[in-house]
Amino acid sequence: MKLWLGVCRLAVGALFAVGSQSSVWAQNVDSQTLLHPPVDSWPSYHGDYSGKRHSALTQITPENVGNLSLAWAFQTGLSPAIKASPILADGVIYITVPDNLWAVDALTGHTLWHYTYPPNTGDHIGQRGVAVYKGKVYFMGPDAHMVCLRGSDGTVLWNIPVADHALGYWTTEAPLIVGNHVLAGVGGDMDNLPMFLQAFDPETGKLQWKWDVNPPKGSPGYSTGGTTWMPGTYDPELNLIYWGTGNPTPVLNGKARPGNNEWTGSIVALNADTGKLVWGFQPAPHDDHDWDAVETPVLVDGPFKGQQRKMLMQSSRDGYFFVLDRVTGKNLLTVPFGPVNWAKGLDERGQPQFDPDKDPARDGRLIAPDEAGLTNYRSPSFDPKTGLFIVDAHPSWSLYFQKPADGDYGWAGADYGLWGKGVIEAIDYQTGEIRWKHELGQPSGAGVMTTESGLTFTGDGMGNFLVLRTKDGKTLWHAGMGSGMQSSPTTYMLNGRQYVLTSAGGVLFAWALPNAAK
Repeated sequence: MKLWLGVCRLAVGALFAVGSQSSVWAQNVDSQTLLHPPVDSWPSYHGDYSGKRHSALTQITPENVGNLSLAWAFQTGLSPAIKASPILADGVIYITVPDNLWAVDALTGHTLWHYTYPPNTGDHIGQRGVAVYKGKVYFMGPDAHMVCLRGSDGTVLWNIPVADHALGYWTTEAPLIVGNHVLAGVGGDMDNLPMFLQAFDPETGKLQWKWDVNPPKGSPGYSTGGTTWMPGTYDPELNLIYWGTGNPTPVLNGKARPGNNEWTGSIVALNADTGKLVWGFQPAPHDDHDWDAVETPVLVDGPFKGQQRKMLMQSSRDGYFFVLDRVTGKNLLTVPFGPVNWAKGLDERGQPQFDPDKDPARDGRLIAPDEAGLTNYRSPSFDPKTGLFIVDAHPSWSLYFQKPADGDYGWAGADYGLWGKGVIEAIDYQTGEIRWKHELGQPSGAGVMTTESGLTFTGDGMGNFLVLRTKDGKTLWHAGMGSGMQSSPTTYMLNGRQYVLTSAGGVLFAWALPNAAK
């Protein structure tokens, strides 16, 4: 009888624990959690505000990674590929594809709830994840709406427009929570479509501030474009957010928009509470090859040539690696990390100067890199121990044409890729020297994550999940996933066991050591 009562008490305790867990889904994510994420979480797109995608977890090591195996797999059952960075809070993973959001048990991969966005005519090019904060989940609909849901069951609390979809705006990015602000940018490729970044109240959805990428119409240097379609990073000491902007329009006809076209193709530093511009830097001034500067602005504190610095690093789609002082925006280093031939040098700020002879032309121009860029939106990683900035690179060449018959609007031309390959590169941030390369063959499109144990997690274009040794790029382990990864790996620790999440197609995979604590 005593034994039976004991079993009953254990069962009731277990049920209470499960009920308690379900009632606090995303409840524990507050400002302190976002500032100092615990090891059992990945509470924002980059994991933390720095964008380094470097985890302090060390259970999986170069010595035991050969034992890595599949813990569980979650299938969306839908055709769109997962491009989202999984968010983990309070033992729940939030994963998305366009129009769909799932809450998934982080220990088992079982669905807890599923939200489907109403039918719409928005752009379904991708959906890159959600933000969580104080029991709420923030999801962007393809038609330029933000939806706030209750984390425990997916109930919609409010749904607001962030831009006018009828004008050509769309929303694919993961929002970013900073203080009491939900930050969300917009996309759109139509001419005469000004771009912006906005902050909303996380409780009500009320607009708090708006920063316009483009100067007022009629101003000197006026241009449109500059989409803000990827989440930025944040320095709480400076209270500055760092955001990248996209290409100007018309896309391939730069003659219709003379000048540098500020602040398109730029990294900008904004006051988090007001949205006021503090400084801006253009990795791609007067971009007329459909590149941008939305790649992650990675924040690193450390020495640079003998002086302690608060730095910002970016491997930009146009082929250059930049190191900036993130307090002032001053350039510390500009160097190509692959074949680049579109610039004729650097200006006094360290910004590349576009070469008019490399503008798309009626008879074609041979350009490196190609339209996809020397890298793209998938995240790089920075390993503090080695000082290596590790990025999925795409050395490539393309023929660009400007077509007068297309006029001065829209795409205004064409590009034809000639050659390209995939390679993981480890860049020494002090010099820009590439310390090692890991050849992938065809381009992969996967992001990168490093861990304190000396491992680099990424993927190749053949559908393999790869684990490399960070110090030299040697392959330590790999596994086939069926198709290529289009997102970035993440990791967390639950019940004493480290998990690594990857995705391929519509499947989310969780990997772990089979003999780890459970």
